[in-house]
Amino acid sequence: METSGKPSHPPKLTWSTKLAYGAGDMGAGLTSNLLAFSFLIFLTNVAGLDPLKAGTVLLIGKIWDAVNDPVVGILSDRTRTRWGRRYPWIVLTGIPFGATFFLNWIVPGSTNQNVLFWYYVFVSVVFQIFFTTTNLPYSTLTAEMTQDYDERTELTSFRLSFSLAGAVLILALGLVVGQITTDPQQQYRILGILGGGISIATIYWCVFGTFRHSQEQAAYLGKSLKNSDFDNNSSFLQQIKIVLSNGPFLFVVGIYLFSWLALQITAAIIPFYVTFWMGADDYFLAALLVQGTAILMMFVCNLLAKRIGKKGLYFLGAGVWIMVQIALFSLQPGQLMTMYGLCILASFGVATAYVVPWSILPDVIELNELKTGQRSEGAFYAFMTLLQKIGLAVGIFLVSLALETSGFDKSFATQPDSALWAIRFFMGPVPLILLVGGMVLAYFYPITKAVHAETLLKLAERRKQIQQ
Repeated sequence: METSGKPSHPPKLTWSTKLAYGAGDMGAGLTSNLLAFSFLIFLTNVAGLDPLKAGTVLLIGKIWDAVNDPVVGILSDRTRTRWGRRYPWIVLTGIPFGATFFLNWIVPGSTNQNVLFWYYVFVSVVFQIFFTTTNLPYSTLTAEMTQDYDERTELTSFRLSFSLAGAVLILALGLVVGQITTDPQQQYRILGILGGGISIATIYWCVFGTFRHSQEQAAYLGKSLKNSDFDNNSSFLQQIKIVLSNGPFLFVVGIYLFSWLALQITAAIIPFYVTFWMGADDYFLAALLVQGTAILMMFVCNLLAKRIGKKGLYFLGAGVWIMVQIALFSLQPGQLMTMYGLCILASFGVATAYVVPWSILPDVIELNELKTGQRSEGAFYAFMTLLQKIGLAVGIFLVSLALETSGFDKSFATQPDSALWAIRFFMGPVPLILLVGGMVLAYFYPITKAVHAETLLKLAERRKQIQQ
């Protein structure tokens, strides 16, 4: 253990460090958002897959992630290099992450359903591998860059603001590209190239902009990046048991899963809702209004969390979001201005769904360290990102199943009443029920600001004893 020259105060999180850290999530937000809003309608209306096959493509990719995420998380916990546990993963897989994203938007020269199906299954699985090996180690940096309760909320706000900025950027580019070319295949190819390139550039901005702070934070805690006081030699199954036996973490899991499912189902159905129910020509504008305003709402959430707490913030955001979903379900075709106004209002609920679960996760990790004597950021973040991806897959699969069974036909401009009812049902009642479930779990979540402060105090005393 290296303690010589240990700083007496934690290193300051500078504005440039916060920006660089936030930039690391831009590619993840960009790629996830385009896949959430556009991949299902791309697979059905551009690539030509049947709705159920298209949904199954996503589902298979996420089943793979059930193994992929925890394995990468635990392996990154055990990685020991002079550059730390997380940075080598990010550096080595950042470029493949951006390159394989582009491959999702290529249409093979075949109309055979089986050829199309297996091409997109293969590409989705490979992309998800590199998404995990890049984004999961990046995500765990939150818990390693600061131990301050409010600074973590601030870091999370920066991170998720960039994530939403990437989401907004790719939607805005979608509007621009749509003006340049009317060929759908070419539109998505261009978006794939731009999205992959931006993802690569921003992840390396993060690496070069935060590495020095990580070194300084490690020195303050009395450890090196290579040799950590928090080394975790537990087996894979032991770490899974630790994660799943952590009561507060299970609350975080439930809150996040309900919120993310509501978000992903809404995102997947918006293109169909806007196009076939509301009668608009382009769904990118509605999606852009939701995600664009949510960037500003991230900072509003940061201020509100300091006043009313993270739990109070979640209640407020979910309540607003529920009212919006009810209103969207009640809208009639042609009420476009009202729909766009509701999209802006929904952004506050979307922002809270991003901020709250991710900002309370590091608190759970510290409580786990107090109980077990080990830090397992990778394992905890692995299960969170796993749920994020499962939420995306399950949401899109359920939507595709509803479209298939309700008589939706991609070749028809006007859909049957049964298909329109299914689209509206997934726009209103389904997200509403999920958000209510999240609010119930948030009510019983046990870690408050006072509890977290007490946890940090006990951890500091333990580390002082170890160093003596």
